[in-house]
Amino acid sequence: MASCELCGARRRAGKNVSHSNRHTNRWFLPNIQRAVLTIKGQTKRMKVCTRCLRTIQNKRMMAA
Repeated sequence: MASCELCGARRRAGKNVSHSNRHTNRWFLPNIQRAVLTIKGQTKRMKVCTRCLRTIQNKRMMAA
């Protein structure tokens, strides 16, 4: 299973709940994307969740 290399987000267990209130097992998967990031002056290819990508983009905009 893929996980985020920055925050370590992995799949999480949960339940589907139907209209009749039956509970069945399911997985919640993080939205993992391949991205090229510059970290400490080095460019790296990483598998990152979209939450981390949004955070990185927001930090860059605030720093500029």
